[in-house]
Amino acid sequence: MNMPQVSGKRTQAFVRMLLLVGILALFNFIAVRLFTRVDLTAQNVFTLSSASRQLVEALDDRVTVKAYFTEDLPSPYNNTRRAVLDILNEYRAYAGDNLQFEFINPVGEKGESDARQQGVPPVEVQVVEKDKFQVKRAFLGLVFLYEDKKEALPVIQNLGSLEYDISAAIKRLTTRVKKKIGYATGHQETPPEQWQRAFQELSTQYELVPVDLSTGAAVPRDIASLLIIAPAQRYSDSAKYAIDQYLMAGGKAAFLLNKMNVNLNAQYRIAQAVDTGLEDMLEAYGIRVNADLVRDQQCANVSVMQQQGPFQIQSQIPFPYLPNASSFNENPVVKDLSSLILYFASSVDTSMASSKGVRAEVLARTSDKSGRATGFVMIDPYQRWQVSDWMEPRIPLAALVEGSFTSFFTGKPMTPALSKSSDTRMLVVGDGDFMKDDFARAQGNMTFFMNIVDYMADDAGLITIRSKNITQPPLEQLEDGTRQLVKYANMLVPPLLVVGYGLLRWRRRVAVKRTLEAGV
Repeated sequence: MNMPQVSGKRTQAFVRMLLLVGILALFNFIAVRLFTRVDLTAQNVFTLSSASRQLVEALDDRVTVKAYFTEDLPSPYNNTRRAVLDILNEYRAYAGDNLQFEFINPVGEKGESDARQQGVPPVEVQVVEKDKFQVKRAFLGLVFLYEDKKEALPVIQNLGSLEYDISAAIKRLTTRVKKKIGYATGHQETPPEQWQRAFQELSTQYELVPVDLSTGAAVPRDIASLLIIAPAQRYSDSAKYAIDQYLMAGGKAAFLLNKMNVNLNAQYRIAQAVDTGLEDMLEAYGIRVNADLVRDQQCANVSVMQQQGPFQIQSQIPFPYLPNASSFNENPVVKDLSSLILYFASSVDTSMASSKGVRAEVLARTSDKSGRATGFVMIDPYQRWQVSDWMEPRIPLAALVEGSFTSFFTGKPMTPALSKSSDTRMLVVGDGDFMKDDFARAQGNMTFFMNIVDYMADDAGLITIRSKNITQPPLEQLEDGTRQLVKYANMLVPPLLVVGYGLLRWRRRVAVKRTLEAGV
């Protein structure tokens, strides 16, 4: 008599199972076609940026990606392969049929030879097998093919810059003509040999050309942006006229200036003001680099020799004249930077910009505990600082000025051919050394310089990608009293919480025991 009920229950269970399978299949079907991802990081470092999406959405022909990755590698190399697979899936989701990729395991002589010919050489990696460290050859590279051109990323090492590396490679492949970036010469400016790392990186995206301003010849109009980096010789009026007319014609320029000459090789380490000849022209445009040295409690360290008994040892000590800026505005040039280390920097003044009819914004500032030294400055790493040395908070270190500029030569004997510019921009930094190879080891420095060039060349798309990083920003400076309070709180609060929890549990047990005894 219970047979129909049993049969009905089995039918209901079978129907529920079919519905569950159908729902899962429908969910999987939708998930494959609707690509989405949740990124909880502060800078969305694991989300494809809008610049990358726009780049691949605008592809007019197919880009093929060959990923040469050795299979069955242990951690962390297998994580690299997974990260590459995830990000290529994201690119394909926005590019559609115009981006295809395949993973190739280069095995055997033929497979390895093919990878090498494509520009992906083998690398040696350390792995643990059978409880032993072993060195194996592995392939961890990407090759991009577009029309008759090819770009290779020989080794994927830094996952933090993976999106930038891929987007930059695609952009290089699909760009028909490189923009020209000029760098000023003729006045003892910093030569490219001293910022070779940045020069090589920029050369993949732009054509870098020297512009000799000492001849007084006009700056070529096909220069997308002009870089003036740390001139040590005074600019003549004819050189300034060439810059002025370039700006009046709509050109864009970045002035990275050392306003103080610091001599660390002399018996007495001193800093003195430098006359670049550009001061009056920049003021006419609404900005000034002050003749001072900025100091900051939030700073980089320097190596010094210290006496420890009979021995001399090398140690690291904070050096306030190497300010570590971490206060930035929302401009794309600096928006996602975590820090920027400057080298004997001077402050920047934008207070006269509004009177010149242009817009100014400060890009980078010092911390809340900073100050400035003027005049004849002695440089001493062992200097004892006073409270009064840190009374100027948030000193401007870099600024951008935009708008329609009036020619510096208006009303002067050298009559300008162009007296008013269209809407254009200039960027000024009170330090011309931060991009040098000796100082650009800090990732923020390299990123800042590259962002400057991109922004001044109206090629800001890659800025938002390059600036994404997973580095930790500098720690906030605390008062001594606050630091001690946090220290002892960390020591005492955890054990007190454990003791308090134990007492609470003990009191509850006593109460339960009394209740039971009273019931009996």
